[in-house]
Amino acid sequence: MTKIGLFGGSFDPPHLAHLALASLALEKLQLDRVHWLPVGEPWWKSGRGLVAAEHRVAMLKLLMDGEPRFVLDERELRRAGPTYTVDSVQELRAEVPDAELFLIIGQDQYARLTSWHRWQELLPLVTLAVAARAGQGGVTPPELAAVAHRVVWLDLPEMPQASTTIRELVARGQDCSTLAGEPVARYIDLHHLYREGTAP
Repeated sequence: MTKIGLFGGSFDPPHLAHLALASLALEKLQLDRVHWLPVGEPWWKSGRGLVAAEHRVAMLKLLMDGEPRFVLDERELRRAGPTYTVDSVQELRAEVPDAELFLIIGQDQYARLTSWHRWQELLPLVTLAVAARAGQGGVTPPELAAVAHRVVWLDLPEMPQASTTIRELVARGQDCSTLAGEPVARYIDLHHLYREGTAP
């Protein structure tokens, strides 16, 4: 049976913690491939605009380079209107009906999963691959404790939540390569992304 990981997010910008989580899932779950799904129009309101999709795609390609089992899946960028994970999962299920699907998420996303659009439809379609906080083990949120679902825990070493930090560093004119990786950091600098006073 084909085993596919789904890893979605704004990736604004993508960074080394994203890469570490996707790589851990790939190896621990013995996945055939991981689909990275950059969000189009997010259903949540962050209070700021995302940088253009072309930049997020380009940075993801740089981050993913060298791992043939990573797939850049742009379906959510092509979809009109707000992006919902359940739609992407249903599409992929139709495309590869016999595959086992793993939705790769962080503990923070797991904690608020019941706020996701049509989450009740999502749960039967996937196994949740949740990054547990280092040394703490997995914690099932009370809202999901009584709901049947499949979950596996990924023991990810402690890493900073880097996207916000990267944007703040760049806005101050500081180097972000230790968080984003050299290729992504060079791209951010070359295209003047995340600087104060620049449009998304």
